[in-house]
Amino acid sequence: MIPDTASTPWYRQFWPWFLIALPGSVVIASFYMLYIATRHADDLVVTDYYKEGLAINRQLEMQQSANELSLRASLALAPRQVTVHLQGSAADDSLALLLSHPLEADRDQQVTLKRVAPGVYVGALPQPAGERWHWRLSGESAGQPWRLDGVIHAADLVPDAPG
Repeated sequence: MIPDTASTPWYRQFWPWFLIALPGSVVIASFYMLYIATRHADDLVVTDYYKEGLAINRQLEMQQSANELSLRASLALAPRQVTVHLQGSAADDSLALLLSHPLEADRDQQVTLKRVAPGVYVGALPQPAGERWHWRLSGESAGQPWRLDGVIHAADLVPDAPG
């Protein structure tokens, strides 16, 4: 026997709820997308682009200083440690290393490296860095600041020691 839909109230029928659920699910999905967009926003655009533009000449001077000192650096990254081999005429006691994630600025890491041997610097990483991260090594030699830039490649990553 077919139920009498004329005497059944609307809120006990299937079709009104089905028709309400369609736009309701879109509203819920919109709020979820809004949450994702605000929580996981890309950091591709610099907010203080004017200051960054003014600082470009200073950065170029620092890179030129590194070229004049014939500096070259190679990195070896273990999961919690970074080792830098620096070639050239710099004899800094400590260096500053910035590891920057290409998309998420909140994953950037600033590491202070201490010299353990001539041309060898070691520092502890707060969290492991991966392939395709950017690095910036800076120091000061004879009162002249210098800077080297690069990208971490797969060859730079040292696997975990077993045990």
